[in-house]
Amino acid sequence: MTLRKYLVILSVVFFSPLGDAFLARGMKHVGSIDIHHVTNVFAALANPFVIFGIFFLLLFMCSYMTALSFADLTYVLPASALSYVVMTLLSILWLHERVSPQRWAGVAFIVVGVGWVAGGPSRTEEPQEPVSRSEAVEERV
Repeated sequence: MTLRKYLVILSVVFFSPLGDAFLARGMKHVGSIDIHHVTNVFAALANPFVIFGIFFLLLFMCSYMTALSFADLTYVLPASALSYVVMTLLSILWLHERVSPQRWAGVAFIVVGVGWVAGGPSRTEEPQEPVSRSEAVEERV
């Protein structure tokens, strides 16, 4: 993979948690929205944190689509799972949330799983077309 492709994967890893963190911060300011007051979702769009969250999630979607254009889903999805580590760190450092040891263990399992899967190629090799007997005979001659 080229440096450009690694940067696309990194953008997938960082834009998703940034969008989620901004969205979480904005929604904490907005307050609870229940099924009976769905129109409050539109009022939440006035919050700058919500707007930034949507913006970063749109960047994530663009980078995710770009990554899928050159790599298999079975490579991109585990690589994007590294965003759980970034999200946990953002939750602690910026949102001041408490992360339990149980959640840290879950993040550790994700990191190990990503390491396991990332060792393979980013693109599945296309199988060779079977050679017919007549073509095989012609190649030998």
